[in-house]
Amino acid sequence: MGPARDPLFFVTGQTRMDDTTDTAAGTERRLIAEQGTAARVAAIAEPVLEGLGYRLVRVRVSGLAGCTVQIMAERPDGTMTIDDCETVSRALSPVLDVEDPVDRAYRLEISSPGIDRPLVRRSDFDRYAGHVIKVEMAAPIEGRRRFRGTLIGVEGDAAVVRRDDVSAGEVADVRLAIEDMAEARLVLTDALVAESLRRGKTASAASHNGNGESQASRN
Repeated sequence: MGPARDPLFFVTGQTRMDDTTDTAAGTERRLIAEQGTAARVAAIAEPVLEGLGYRLVRVRVSGLAGCTVQIMAERPDGTMTIDDCETVSRALSPVLDVEDPVDRAYRLEISSPGIDRPLVRRSDFDRYAGHVIKVEMAAPIEGRRRFRGTLIGVEGDAAVVRRDDVSAGEVADVRLAIEDMAEARLVLTDALVAESLRRGKTASAASHNGNGESQASRN
């Protein structure tokens, strides 16, 4: 039925990716995807985002306080500004109006992933090794769906997590197949916030230096 009101834009604190990130949007597929209505929205949104040079992170459809469709996106370097959100909204809103993937009026939100971001690509799990994550599996593993602990890294097609709730006699490290996850996201910790601030300062300094060099070359 299309958006019930003008889109909303949210940009929370961001953790900039490192220099090894692919420079072309959409070159790495998401391993954790949506179901149902959110999947229909994602299928429409992803090619539009890629055409603009962005990557889809996650789509959420919430029924609280009416219906809200939230689309998280980012540039290949992990950044997403208010201007980026507005650019995405202008391109995406008319496409969603035509395709009509939601069967009722909704509020559209375009946002950055935030500091405690979802992890959806293999490179996300590589990049945030050493930080605390929480995972919900699509199907139980030995009767358990939810896991929380330190992300050790990636082995093959699985993420290795060192659980923080291990009982005596239990093995701490568990291998969780990434494509079998329903959701994975970073947990907001002091270490994660500190890294986000550090990378933000580094990126800002690099931007200022680059602008200074460009200005000097024109003089």
